[in-house]
Amino acid sequence: MDFLEVLFPVSGVKTYIFIPPLVAFIVSFFTSMSGISGAFLLLPFQMSILNYTAPSVSATNLVFNIIAIPSGVYRYIKEKRMAWPLTLVIIAGTLPGVLFGYYIRVIYLPDPRVFKFFVGCVLLYISSWLLFDITKKAQFKKKDSNSIDEKFRERVKHRRSEHNTGMVSGIPSAAVVKTISVTVTKTEYEFWGETFAFNTAGMFFLALFVGIIGGVYGIGGGAIIAPFCVTFFHLPVYTIAGATLMGTLLTSISGVAFYSIIPLKSGLTTSPDWSLGLLFGVGGTLGMYLGARCQKFIPQKLIKLLLGLLIIFVAFKYIFQYF
Repeated sequence: MDFLEVLFPVSGVKTYIFIPPLVAFIVSFFTSMSGISGAFLLLPFQMSILNYTAPSVSATNLVFNIIAIPSGVYRYIKEKRMAWPLTLVIIAGTLPGVLFGYYIRVIYLPDPRVFKFFVGCVLLYISSWLLFDITKKAQFKKKDSNSIDEKFRERVKHRRSEHNTGMVSGIPSAAVVKTISVTVTKTEYEFWGETFAFNTAGMFFLALFVGIIGGVYGIGGGAIIAPFCVTFFHLPVYTIAGATLMGTLLTSISGVAFYSIIPLKSGLTTSPDWSLGLLFGVGGTLGMYLGARCQKFIPQKLIKLLLGLLIIFVAFKYIFQYF
């Protein structure tokens, strides 16, 4: 099988050509069932398995998002479930955050050992959220948004039975997001006959922080900001998924641009390995699609438990190697 082994000149990675898309497919298949893209797991794979630890690995990881996410964004826009006020606030905060994150990565975190410690801390947060999310306490905090989600699922199920088909020709008119008002202090929108609001400035600064983390790590930040939107701002999942996905996409595009265009005097190579990133993206696209289709057949608690345990293992490994 040596003829399938390929050297990627930008990253210096040498591996079988089917490995990147296969790994991305497996990762995205399971993580998409929990509403996250899986980019946060692809970075440890590149560093620990492919030995790709240069700063450009963060940019390459962002290429995965650029390829894998657009189809999901299109779906939310088409179904009118894109909460545009929330989306714009997230974008306004994450874009400058990514720029700051880029400089932090290439100036303060070029050392693989230090960067792995940072990655371990981010993974520890994500794994903690996944494991906490399956507890009774977390479910109680999300009971309002869960009731909206359940209401949506029941209505869609009813419409499917009416049309005697597995597909739904359109969604209920009440299930679209409608903007009510947007001010510097408060943003309101309506979904399914109920009004939801969040502090505009608070969401902006949260998005700014997430953008910095995403710019350093090489992820869009959806896995970080989504739990805050549900837990602290009490927004229903059906209205934040499109916004966080769009924010992740634009964050990834701008991140790749920063890593590719901004010159550095240090001589570090920060431009992404496009060939490697595209292979990850192709596998991720297929994984996300099939994961979404199979989601209803696999218990969410089991998925989050297994993912949480896997991620926390990697997190502690990276944290302990620093000491």
